Amino acid sequence: MIQALGLTSKPRKELPPAVDDVSFEAPAGRITMLLGVPGAGKTTALRLMLELQPGRGITYFRGRPLHSIGHPSREVGVLLGDVPGHPARTVRGHVRMLCAAAGVPVRRGDEVLEAVGLVSLRGERLGTLSRGMDRRLGLACALLGDPHTLVLDEPVRGLSAGENRWLHGMLRAYADQGGTVLSTTADPKEAARTADRVVTLDQGRLVADQPAVDFSRTRLRPRVAVRTPHAARLSALLAKEARTDRRSVKVAEDGGNRISVYGSTCAEVGETAFRHGIVVHQLADETGDMGPGAGASRTEGPTAPDQGAPPSTASSPTAATSDAGQPDGPQDSRPADRPSADRPSADRPSADGRAGDEDRVSQSDSSIGLPPPVSVRPVPRPLHPLRYEIRRATGVGTGFLVGAAVLVVSAFTAVLLARIGHTPQPRLLAAWPRELPLPPAAIGAGLLGALAFGDEFRHPALATDRGRAPRRLGLLTVKLLVASAAALVLAVLTIGCDAELLHLVYGRELIEIPADWLPLGASWLGLVIGCAWVGVLAAGVFRSTAAGLATVVAVPLLVGPLVRKLAEGPPVRAAAGAPLRMREVTPLRGSFEGERYLEGALRMIAQPVGGALALSFVVLLCAYLLTSLRNRAR
Repeated sequence: MIQALGLTSKPRKELPPAVDDVSFEAPAGRITMLLGVPGAGKTTALRLMLELQPGRGITYFRGRPLHSIGHPSREVGVLLGDVPGHPARTVRGHVRMLCAAAGVPVRRGDEVLEAVGLVSLRGERLGTLSRGMDRRLGLACALLGDPHTLVLDEPVRGLSAGENRWLHGMLRAYADQGGTVLSTTADPKEAARTADRVVTLDQGRLVADQPAVDFSRTRLRPRVAVRTPHAARLSALLAKEARTDRRSVKVAEDGGNRISVYGSTCAEVGETAFRHGIVVHQLADETGDMGPGAGASRTEGPTAPDQGAPPSTASSPTAATSDAGQPDGPQDSRPADRPSADRPSADRPSADGRAGDEDRVSQSDSSIGLPPPVSVRPVPRPLHPLRYEIRRATGVGTGFLVGAAVLVVSAFTAVLLARIGHTPQPRLLAAWPRELPLPPAAIGAGLLGALAFGDEFRHPALATDRGRAPRRLGLLTVKLLVASAAALVLAVLTIGCDAELLHLVYGRELIEIPADWLPLGASWLGLVIGCAWVGVLAAGVFRSTAAGLATVVAVPLLVGPLVRKLAEGPPVRAAAGAPLRMREVTPLRGSFEGERYLEGALRMIAQPVGGALALSFVVLLCAYLLTSLRNRAR
């Protein structure tokens, strides 16, 4: 079960906090709904519970706060907003990447895709999925770790009636197996129809916490739903008659030709319309919402309740009749009216009109059910960081496009420098004009490093540690290792492509191997890999890919002059003679085999750019560690 105690967000300047001292419980085996109009604080409450947002209060998931759970994804499945991920990533690649993050076998991804009916779409890109398929994939990602609890933020928003029924049936099947489901909604009728318990929020405060039966009886007001082309005229007549008879009747316009009449009956409204010759297309008694004021606030985009859907699917279980003349059952028959997870969806097209994906979903939805459980192994977290990082980096073509662009720019720059002349051979092969702070390969490696944390910070649900980008040394080491490998390949390919192109255009005289190729090569590799490392750490510290790349470019422009002033004079000569002095003080008088490597490393650090990179790396690493310690202290 979930126990939320004293959830309070930080004050917003002169405004009150979005959530103020909210406490409630969500029992296991039940569906609990957080109800409130847009801006009531539902999403903020979920983010406070998941420790995605600073504030006061604490939330216990089966008796433990989320930061003390060893495998958060195996305890809580989260779906906030759209499915997080790069639009160019495939469905199967996205799910397999999350399998590595959650520490579950790869076959688990195929199991959850089969459970939600997305097997036929596993080769599609995330950016091409319709709203309904996006919700199915989001639920599949939440179920990957076989969690005991599901936390969903308005999962049915924008869905068609069929997808809505399918999702509610899936959640009901999950709760019937003992799971805890906590969801949010702005529609009180949906809460009364699908939830077992309703927690109502208003302006960030808890106003009611009651079973769905009591909620329908005490907080939902009976109303008469009317649809007529003369809605304004009928509203004025009903209000006039109520004032004349001194009756408490309120009329709320639902937009277009629909009105809701509170405090009256179908017979009275029908007689008024008949006396004045007003054509009525619909007249139905419903338990509609929490009153006229709530109806005016529920206008969140094109998917607001009571719009674009027939009343029979939007009304509560206590409605007497519907537009089609089909009676709804009583409250106690909610489980019978709710479609199960094994029932096929009758309405395939989604709300946005994109029916292509739904048509491709397997028609044998009768086999769809919850995925089987997975075994939880007591292993350190994250379980497969290297596998996760490799799949994250290679799952989209961004890295390959960056590498191709770097090779093209470097080759063009090398040919242009050779034509101009007066460029030393090392700079010519590296395509590094003196006017640029860094060569194209170093900038490209820095961008690849900055992209290492990009997906996690843009999409917190991708992170392997309780929904936020993890600051763990294990995962950081893996990101640095993968960035180093990418930078190494990029550096070697750049030199090779530039040398080959120069050979084809100008002959062999421009690509002769210099005598000091080893220290030069070490300096080149150190420069490119150092830029990649600075990009990784800067993106992790500043939580932004753009900030990571800006830091890489700023190192030679801002830190370089400072290092150049510090390195002027005797310190450079001392560094140049360090290998000889080390050889003199070595107890063994044999040849020092690592002298050339040490000389190359010292020569690279002695250069302004190399020293600036080394200094920036140390500073960023210390900042990363301090931030990690601060988050753990919180």
